[in-house]
Amino acid sequence: MSGERDLGNVRRVVVKVGSSSLIYPTGRPNLSQMEKLVRQLADLHNQGREVLLVTSGAIGVGQYRLGYTRRPKTIPEKQAAAAVGQGMLVHIYEKFFAEYGVTVGQVLLTREDFSDRRRFLNARNTLYTLLRLGVVPVINENDTVAVEEIKLGDNDNLAALVSTLVDADLLILLSDIDGLYEADPRHCREARLIDQVREITPELEKCAGGAGTSLGTGGIVTKLQAARIAMHSGIITVLARSTEPDVVRRVVSGESLGTIFWPSGRMDNKKRWIAFSSTVCGCLYVDEGAARALLEHGKSLLPSGIIRVEGSFEMGNTVSICDPAGKEIARGIVNYSSPEVERIKGLQTKEIARVLGYKDYDEVVHRNNLVLDV
Repeated sequence: MSGERDLGNVRRVVVKVGSSSLIYPTGRPNLSQMEKLVRQLADLHNQGREVLLVTSGAIGVGQYRLGYTRRPKTIPEKQAAAAVGQGMLVHIYEKFFAEYGVTVGQVLLTREDFSDRRRFLNARNTLYTLLRLGVVPVINENDTVAVEEIKLGDNDNLAALVSTLVDADLLILLSDIDGLYEADPRHCREARLIDQVREITPELEKCAGGAGTSLGTGGIVTKLQAARIAMHSGIITVLARSTEPDVVRRVVSGESLGTIFWPSGRMDNKKRWIAFSSTVCGCLYVDEGAARALLEHGKSLLPSGIIRVEGSFEMGNTVSICDPAGKEIARGIVNYSSPEVERIKGLQTKEIARVLGYKDYDEVVHRNNLVLDV
């Protein structure tokens, strides 16, 4: 069903734009497209809304300046291209925004800024301060220092995590596609655009393909991942084509453009961090009784229900909790290290002190530190 969408209460907006929307196939920046985007964002800012821009394109712009004919493949080459391209990219944004009297601030993030709770809160405070001062944050992954272990991998997920970080009302993913289709429109001309999504089902996930262009790193897969994070965080998400005239203004005004993903709930800040930002350090496999206790009765995870331990983790780390078939059913912060859990798995709570020589907690994962159906 299509039609007008009620987005009148939207006050804080995160807009993500992909490389293919910013850079010509030649590798040069698409200044016309960038200027149009900035004008729309500046107009939102002038309306009194808070705007954050998550932008790709640093590596793409840098590779052109460095003379690469295609996207670099090694980490050092990508980092060199990002170091050159990021400065060029922000300079362009700064110049365009300044024409409308808007100040921008560059913010570069890595996964560690989300997975480490202290850094997470520091990043949150920085962004809140910039918004309070009337600054538009221009955000990108810090590709100049990120290696595979700490890379977020794509800016769709970065944008979703930024949205949860600042409690955004709306996330707009601008791309080179019109929205989510029932099938890949490049191969199926009869494929229809899906106007609204209220649940990301396995059938919807089958619609997803790989990266769309040589300049980009994402695709429909990463956009669905981003939408899922936002939906569970109480944030509306819209996926639309970046070249659609006045696309941002029209989306915010409630016009039916692209695909809208409606929120399915709103976790509190701590649980959102556990579910989407923290690094998963291991896995606890539980028996069917423990799985039912977690999913159906909201119980904590006790050592008696644990049948297997994987990975190396310390107290306070986040772990995945899986049923006997290996399906992830929850994530949570553990009260014991992996060697300790290995020793007490399958035992009753009253036996913890006898086996370990101490008992700091009854639960391996307390329900207050547990997130279901991630």
